Parts: sequence; structure tokens; C-alpha cells
Amino acid sequence: EGSSFELLFALMSWPPALEANRSVIPDDAVKLVSDLVFAGQSHLFQSWPAPGADDDKKRHFLLQLQALDTAYPTGLVGYVSNARKLLQENKSGVNPLADFTPSVPVGTSIGDYGCPAFVEMEERGLQEIGKAVVVLVAGGLGERLGYSGIKLELPLSLVDNKCFLQIYSESVAALQAKAGMDIRIPFVIMTSDDTDSRTRALLAENKFFGLEETQVHVLKQEKVPTIADSEGSLVLDPSGYQLQTKPHGHGDVHALLHQSGLVPRWLDDGKKWVVFIQDTNGLVFRAVPAALGASDAQDFDVNSMSVPRAAKDAVGAICQLTHKGGGSITCNVEYNQLDPLLRSSGFPDGDVNDPATGKSIFPGNINQLVFKLHPYNETLQRTRGVIAEFCNPKYTDATKTKFKTPTRLECMMQDYPKALLGTSGKVGFTQMNAGCYCPVKNDPASAVAQVAKGCLPNSALGAEAVLFQSNCNLLRAMGADIEVGADKEWLGLVRTWEARVVWSPSWASCNADVAAKLSRKAGSVKISQRSTLVLDGPEIVVESLTLDGALIIKAVPGAKVVVRASVSNDGGQLLALPADHPDEIERMRGFRIDLTGAQQHNFSQPGNFVVG
Repeated sequence: EGSSFELLFALMSWPPALEANRSVIPDDAVKLVSDLVFAGQSHLFQSWPAPGADDDKKRHFLLQLQALDTAYPTGLVGYVSNARKLLQENKSGVNPLADFTPSVPVGTSIGDYGCPAFVEMEERGLQEIGKAVVVLVAGGLGERLGYSGIKLELPLSLVDNKCFLQIYSESVAALQAKAGMDIRIPFVIMTSDDTDSRTRALLAENKFFGLEETQVHVLKQEKVPTIADSEGSLVLDPSGYQLQTKPHGHGDVHALLHQSGLVPRWLDDGKKWVVFIQDTNGLVFRAVPAALGASDAQDFDVNSMSVPRAAKDAVGAICQLTHKGGGSITCNVEYNQLDPLLRSSGFPDGDVNDPATGKSIFPGNINQLVFKLHPYNETLQRTRGVIAEFCNPKYTDATKTKFKTPTRLECMMQDYPKALLGTSGKVGFTQMNAGCYCPVKNDPASAVAQVAKGCLPNSALGAEAVLFQSNCNLLRAMGADIEVGADKEWLGLVRTWEARVVWSPSWASCNADVAAKLSRKAGSVKISQRSTLVLDGPEIVVESLTLDGALIIKAVPGAKVVVRASVSNDGGQLLALPADHPDEIERMRGFRIDLTGAQQHNFSQPGNFVVG
């Protein structure tokens, strides 16, 4: 009876054009339409023609409204309410950090990949790896990089051309193999409208890159409506029958995980940790075991992997924020918020480097996170995965009443710790040097500009250079004699180019693997700077190698390959490309690698083999 009264009251409030179309609106959409009218959104329906005209378009519009209402944790009316609140705060100049004082947070520093402190945490983390889940946020296209596809399709290196999704999948497989034959590490991929179909196709075309289909979960995030003004008016597209939408941000991953029901299932399966990674940091799995080890050793509920940060770099900072009313949180502060926060909190120079280190005193956030699963599940149950949102409208003038273009609410994955304020959750960071961090997020011109400011290039070219440096430095630490790198300039970016040494996760997914498969005898491994080496297979052992050229070895599981070789050839040359080169992947680097003349071995059957 009450429901009938509410429905009658709602219908009485509809504008005439909407009331005239009552027969077009299914019963399961009536309440949502009424709620939107009450929330000031009657303009969405005011131009509807009489029934019989555009009825299919009207119904399709209602389906979109229902989908958006379901996807947002508090529904479309909740979205409008949140937008009004945030926009009013923005208009009034409210600083969300005004009541907080920043300080350097509690954390641990483990140095370079391969150093004793790093190896200690890595070994501890490998004991935990079978209890882990990996979540990849991958909603982005490669347009900013000059690439027309999804970023997961891009290769980290032209040497082996393995795309990021393949590297991540093979890394999960290699690490779970260390945990035991019966262990499966669930692998979740959050996609968007832009990336979902291509990501699913990439997995299917490559048979999930060796993972079992049942352990891979693809969750697609929905977009959110755009907003026209500070009253929270939702925007129709030119057709008049669709809301204009934009991405909400990777903070949606928490709500999606809550809605999926996966987290309680993982707990029932004995999982303890969830690791969040981004779509184009190809070396992240070098850090994952060590970060897990640090999380276990420090009993962190939330552990942010971090790197040393240059002041004013476009990278967020991990800060401890103490509230004036009591309580504190350790969380990311965006780079554009950090300087004014510091200046207002006893740091008169703002975001500057420490003269002693040449870096900021605040660790750099790289958006690679480790959460303890049980408290994470409790927080998801309490918050439904809703993460603190923000809004950055561009106003037409100082009155701050109209926007230059429609805006929307956004959220970030790394803001999850803000949900822990007032709880006993222990949040910290694990800092490692940049050899485990090489994201691809800048085009060549932007990379040059970043380096000019003393920051990392974070481009395809820069990431590949970091990969070679990291690999060669580790081999040197293991006793290999590798010629010193040489500075080279491509597309205006000068980087130190080491020998192009690449290995698959199956060959080595931790320091101990490299130590076991590479001779430590002095002088047994010598590699010139111009050389290219690929080791792709779980049972390749390098007993002795003198390399001046290119050597590529690929071996299936069960193919036991011993390398005792001296190789000299012209393979692996870097060839400069013209600016209009048609291949997008090569063009964003400015060169291609010519492997003509390389010595190549492909062992496709199990057995015992020698490369000599």
C-alpha cells in the first residue's frame, strides 16, 4: 500500500512530457526516473516527444540510466549528491587537506634489486607468494604515447617483443610455480569500455599466456555521467537520448572487487594478500616478492611500493597526515597538492629536494600496492568499495558558476588508505631504487621535457633503457663481466644504453633464480655493450659465455639447455628511423633492432641440449 502511494506521488511530480510517456517507461524504471526528477534532473526528459515517436531511443536511454545506477555504489542520485557537495567545496575554495599536517611516514627501504636487504625481503615474500592475488588496473589506451591500441598490447622491449599482458601473465605463472604444483594465483584485470573487448581477445588469442582460464577474472568498470554545472545537472549527448559519460578513475577497482564477491572467496581459499599493479610497469614483478616480504615483516595492512622522488616530479608522494582533531593516515598526496600543503605546514620552501640526497624527503608513489586481504575485505564490507572522490572543473570565469566543458567525479586506487582514518589499520611503504620502476606513460616529446626538469622520462624508450640497465647490473652483481654502457640519443632523449639483455619470467623471477642459472666463476660470462642476449625458458643454464653480437635462446619446459659458447656476429644492431616511420611501436622509440645475423636456438621439445 505504501509503495502504491509512493509511486502515485512520484508520478504526480513528473513534468508533462515525461508524464505523457508513462506507457513507454517499464515499471522497473519508474522509481529511478522519479528519483532523478526529485534530484533536479527533469531536464533529461523535458524534450521527449509524444509516445510513438522515438520510443526505442527512450527505452534504450532508460536502460543506460539503469546500468549507470547499478554500477555506481550509491546510485545515480547518490552520484548527483556527491557531485553537488564536492563542487560546492571546490567553488568555496575548501582545501581537503587543510586540517592535516604532513610528515615522513613509517616505512622500510630495501635499496637496489639484488642488494642484501632486497634479497632478504624477497626470500621472505616468496614464502607468501602462494597466498597472494594479483589485480591489474588496465583501463587505458595508448593515445598519449602515440599508439592507437590498448597499452597492454605494447612491448616492454623490442628485443623479445613480449607485450605487458604477456609479461604479467608469465610472471604470475612463474611465481605460482614456486609456491607449489597445486597453487593458483588469481589474476584480476580491470578493464574499461575502451579496453575490455581487446583485452579479452588478447587473452583468448594467446591461450591466456599459459595461465588457466579459470584463474583469470576480467572486471569491466563503467563510466560515470558528466556534469554541466555546480548544481550537478547531468549532461545529455547531442542525440538527446544518452548521458554523456567519462572514466571515473582506477579507484573503481575496489567497488568492482566488492561487487564481484571474489574477495570472500579468496579468503575461504586461504589467500592472505592482494597486490595491485598498473598496466605499463614491466619490471613491477621484480618488486612484488620483496614488497610482500616487507608487508609480512612489518605487519602492514597497506604497503605502498615506492621509489626515491625528485621534488616537483609529476609523481605523488607518500606522506603521513596527522589530523588536528587527532588520528593520522599514511597515504598518497598528489604532486600538485604537495607543495601548497608543505608551505602551509612548516615547510616554507615547499616541495624541494633534500641537499643531502638530492631527492625529496617523501617517497614517490608508484601506484603498486600490497593489501592484507582480511582487513581489506572488512573495509570493503563497510564502505562497499567507495573511495574518496574529487572533482576538477574548469570554470569559465571567477564566479565559478559555469564550466568550460562538462566535468565528472573521479577516484584513485591509491586513495584507499583514506578509508582507514580512525581505524587501527597499519599503513606503510617499502622504498626500493628505480630499477623496479619503469612505467610507460609519456610520449617522446613529454619524456624529453620531464628529463629537462630532472625527472624520469617514463616513456617507451626510457623504460627499455631501464630494463637493460637493471638486467646488466644484476648480472654484474652475480660476477658477469659486462662492458660499461654508453650514452645514446634517440628522439632527443639521452639514455645510458647497456647490452640488450632480456630474460623471461620463467628463466628468472627472483634473484635466486639468476644465481642458480648463471655461472659465478670469474671470467666465465663476458658480454660487450653492443650485444643482445635473450634467455627464454625455465631450464637454461649459462656455464660460460663470451658474447659480442646477438644470441637468442628459447626453450620449452623440459628442454634442459647448457650454454658453453663464444658468439660473435653482427646481430642486434640499433637502426635509426625517420619521423614518419609507419610502425607505431618502433616510432615511439626512434629505432628498431635488426636481429638479422643473430645466432638463434629454439628448443621446442624436451631433452638435453648444449649451445656451444
